[in-house]
Amino acid sequence: MPRTRPAALRFYGCSNVVVTGIIIQNSPKAHLKFDNCAAVQVSGITVSSPGDSPNTDGIHLQNSQNVVINSSDIACGDDCISIQTGSSAVFIHHVNCGPGHGFSIGGLGKDKTKACVSNITVQDSTLQNTTTGVRIKTWQGGSGSVQGIMFSNIQVSDVKTPIMIDQFYCDKRKCRNHTAAVAISGVSYQSIKGTYSYKPVHFACSDSVPCTGVSLSAIELNPSPEKKHFYGPYCWETYGELRTNTTPPIDCIQPDKRIPSYDSC
Repeated sequence: MPRTRPAALRFYGCSNVVVTGIIIQNSPKAHLKFDNCAAVQVSGITVSSPGDSPNTDGIHLQNSQNVVINSSDIACGDDCISIQTGSSAVFIHHVNCGPGHGFSIGGLGKDKTKACVSNITVQDSTLQNTTTGVRIKTWQGGSGSVQGIMFSNIQVSDVKTPIMIDQFYCDKRKCRNHTAAVAISGVSYQSIKGTYSYKPVHFACSDSVPCTGVSLSAIELNPSPEKKHFYGPYCWETYGELRTNTTPPIDCIQPDKRIPSYDSC
């Protein structure tokens, strides 16, 4: 009964929040949650839950601005850090994630809602044995935008899919197709290196609202030596540029196109 399970620690409508030096273990749902907060600093915390514990996000942000998260260790059964609608000016660095589902923006736009996320930076961090590394996920039918995203200097080890954009996100067996989508633009991936266990890159973007301004440089992702079945990079309706050669070659990115005018935030 996930709707009845509480977060271990939640801040709502707060400003100038400092959370440091604490351990949160085996939360029934999200471990640390910020809703409608501003000027948040999180450092030196430890989150610890089994990798198969459902919906146990490490840190969950929603409608929060000017957030810094650093120097922390997060092990959980869902996103190590989940960034939801209304969040902007978020800086994450020196965070160790694993097990878990990685650093995620979204899911956004569920039930045809408008979602706005901007100016997010994740850098100088590591992921081990996670399902995804750095991910943006949106539901079909939503509106709004994700823009100004930077993933830099990320080390991955035995991560299933290190780099992912999924504009067809669905947590059920089947979801209805929609034309509308949350627009994704201006996403930069720099120096993401390590090993993957399934697929290095997965970009699944909307037919009607494709991903634009996606750039990649210094990407070095190799198969985990213990695994035997792999897939190559996948791109659908993804436009941008390769600023350096990549390992493996990500030749499915299409040259950038004029960015259309989407529903602004």
